[in-house]
Amino acid sequence: MAELPPLDPKRIPRHVAIIMDGNGRWAKAQGLPRLKGHEAGADSVREAVRVCRDLGIQYLTLYAFSVENWIRPKTEVRGLMRLLHKFLTENEYELHEHGVRFRAIGRLKDMPKAVQREINRVTKATSEYTNGTLTLCLSYGGRAEIADATKAIAAKVADGTLRVKDIDEKTVANHLYAPDIPDPDVMIRTSGEMRISNFLLWQLSYAEFVITEECWPAFREVEFHAALAEFQRRQRRFGDIG
Repeated sequence: MAELPPLDPKRIPRHVAIIMDGNGRWAKAQGLPRLKGHEAGADSVREAVRVCRDLGIQYLTLYAFSVENWIRPKTEVRGLMRLLHKFLTENEYELHEHGVRFRAIGRLKDMPKAVQREINRVTKATSEYTNGTLTLCLSYGGRAEIADATKAIAAKVADGTLRVKDIDEKTVANHLYAPDIPDPDVMIRTSGEMRISNFLLWQLSYAEFVITEECWPAFREVEFHAALAEFQRRQRRFGDIG
């Protein structure tokens, strides 16, 4: 087994966000159907949750299914929904075992009813846990989230409960899908792509970006540690001079 890159325990990020990219390319390279890549990617999700638990990372947010993904072939979308349902039912025990809270954000009403029921059930069953939070972004888009927040703010202005002059950045942040979760410290994207892909557009304003060439099914503990080691080499300025 490869040696884990050393990490400074005093500089462990509080919140890690990941764009889980490359499932299809990994499957193609293995001579497998695309859905097999998504199945292998589920193992990497379990590994990432364990790494966060072991290192004390409090929040892990995963880009699981975007609003744009609905245009994929119907057979692939149906397969992904089955995998999601299976993942929730088969991995719930680990959330209970380790006291990890489950959340899902996005336009969840777009999801199949069976998946919605499972999301609601697991969310409720783990809601009191405090050892970490796993958030899946489902039917999610950063622009859609900001648009939905804008609609909610506009509704309050229309009914007189909010004045236009009182709207500021905090107002917008408070109307996002998960306003209680802090912004990510680092965003990891697998498979070497250099795009943000409509992910957490508001929340990633000051996150460090780490791009790894590994496809998501091959992103395991060693690769996660390497990404965090790269994050720890950065100097976060937040607009200040270095």
